[in-house]
Amino acid sequence: MRIAMIGKGNVGTALGSGLQRVGHEIRYGHRDPDEPVGDAATWGDVIVVAVPYSELRSAAIEIGKAADGKPLVDVTNALGPNMQLAVGFSTSAAEELQGWLPNARVVKAFNTIFAQNQSSGKLGSLKLSAFVAGDDPAAKRTVMRLATEIGFEPVDVGGLNKARYLEPMGILLIGLGFDLKMGTHIGLNLVKG
Repeated sequence: MRIAMIGKGNVGTALGSGLQRVGHEIRYGHRDPDEPVGDAATWGDVIVVAVPYSELRSAAIEIGKAADGKPLVDVTNALGPNMQLAVGFSTSAAEELQGWLPNARVVKAFNTIFAQNQSSGKLGSLKLSAFVAGDDPAAKRTVMRLATEIGFEPVDVGGLNKARYLEPMGILLIGLGFDLKMGTHIGLNLVKG
């Protein structure tokens, strides 16, 4: 599958590395004029947006109609000033993205995982949960299949409005890692009995 990775930071490159490892083609799009966002988005069968929340609107503008009909995976966490939740509970970054790109098939995923675990889907030998929210069943299945291929245990959490809870989960993990000094070698796993 051809996957356009919008963002070339820690998360974008780690997730791209994991997807390449399992046989997918990756093309990056970001601020560098040699790798335009629009070109990557047009090329991709799936678009992954891994940019800071403050850049999400401009990324959406650059992606534009290239997202029409395609699964568009939102990996962002809605971080505002001082690492606080910028939106939530009545909307989410993913829902904002869906509003800006109404013909895309937006799926929220991979935002509750630290970058160094994005390429393997594991922490040591333990599979991490990849929580997935979206309104389009086929797009969600595609993202869950990609997560499984990388090594994650995907968990369907429901419609895109559930991103309102996934984004605070991501911020909670960041707080545990940095504010409470647990480090980034931690992760979330849904245990089923």
